[in-house]
Amino acid sequence: MKFAFRPPAWMQSLMVQYVPFADAASPQLPLGRMLRLAMFQLSIGLTMALLVGTLNRVMIVELAVPAAWVAIAVALPLVFAPLRALIGYRSDTHPSALGLRRIPYMWVGSLLMFGGLAIMPFALMNLSEPREGFVLVGRIGAVLAFLLVGAGMQITQTAGLALATDVAPADKRPRVVALLYAMLLVGLILGSGLLSLLLANFSPLRLIQAVQGCATIVIFINLISLWRQEARSAKRGARDPDGFSQNWRAFIEVPHMKRFLWTVGLGSAAFSMQDIVLEPYGGQILGLGVGSTSGLTALSAGGALLAFVLSTRMLRHIDAVRLAAMGALLGLPAFSCVIFSAPLGSPVLFQMGAALIGFGGGLFSVGMLLTAMEMAESKHAGMVLGAWGAVQATASGIAMALGGVARDVVGGLATQGWLGEVLVSDVTGYNFVFQTEMVMMFVVLIALGPLVSRKPALASRTRGLGLAELPG
Repeated sequence: MKFAFRPPAWMQSLMVQYVPFADAASPQLPLGRMLRLAMFQLSIGLTMALLVGTLNRVMIVELAVPAAWVAIAVALPLVFAPLRALIGYRSDTHPSALGLRRIPYMWVGSLLMFGGLAIMPFALMNLSEPREGFVLVGRIGAVLAFLLVGAGMQITQTAGLALATDVAPADKRPRVVALLYAMLLVGLILGSGLLSLLLANFSPLRLIQAVQGCATIVIFINLISLWRQEARSAKRGARDPDGFSQNWRAFIEVPHMKRFLWTVGLGSAAFSMQDIVLEPYGGQILGLGVGSTSGLTALSAGGALLAFVLSTRMLRHIDAVRLAAMGALLGLPAFSCVIFSAPLGSPVLFQMGAALIGFGGGLFSVGMLLTAMEMAESKHAGMVLGAWGAVQATASGIAMALGGVARDVVGGLATQGWLGEVLVSDVTGYNFVFQTEMVMMFVVLIALGPLVSRKPALASRTRGLGLAELPG
């Protein structure tokens, strides 16, 4: 006799109201398979915590690598971000001899991530080696490692989100892919906490062990995630006769689309320019250790996760564009907290600023994503969401690289006295980056104006937060 527990009606009501993904499972996608599929986002979050949250501080402070070079290196994984729309389009029409579309892309992406992480620590060690020839070898190895990891992340995430869209029933799809987004943030938080513990007592050997341990975890998690997730088809598939370029031209002519993409890019850049320099700021200016600064990624991701949860209720009362504007407004006090933490010598104020940056960035991202979903016609839905992810990731990468370069250039001019005696300080270069981001927030608010005047989307108010194809 088979026994199945069915919660009473009042308990089901509470679960649906307070547990965002309690109703995401279905007969076609049971809870166990759904959670296993979402595990690939854990590996992406862990890798992001390593690249943006830990390695930048270790390279700049412990290994004495110039911040400009570090910023460019850490931004290299986003070189492939503009190709996300094309990757998704190609996986839609992949003519696999095995009858699979998404799994081959996820497997290749996982292998690229593993290979890049496997060689990365040795390249970083060569970067800090003063002997002639080692720096050049280290730079070549580091560029190769970061490029491999970046390509793997973009391919795996794009194909994985498309696979989730394929296997989930249409009525459950928003909750399933929203679960994937939440799993990404959980991966960021867990990865940041784990790395902060492993590198609390920093040494080169511990760095090698941590990075290569991440490589092993990534390939193991992704193998579990993609195992038997996609049914084989008897048909090999065929390429779209219209081609990508013709579909793109039709997409870009959608009203307000160009302004929307520019706004997404500006906002993403405004919330990302400090990513490279935030942890070095805590280490160099406030004297925090590697373990303490690695925890900043957890604070920022926790703030973004809180914004994700609260957005469900906020969207019942305000428009999605106004939600994005609220996120941009919160960026102003967030960066003010970071700036004033140095003269006040307050690590707590600094940590509050990091958490508020994550919260404001989360509100902005959710608002812009829902705006994209409302603007897209059915035949352009995949294209607009892929373009949203491509623009967001590309703008973030460029902003991170510019933030590191600006910190080095302005900081060098300040310490040499070119900017006046008052600004002769290591903190000047960092503050220039933070203040630039505050100016960009005002530009984002101006760019959002014409989008707010559009007809309010009642769907987002009635259905809550439906992140149907979130590109990460």
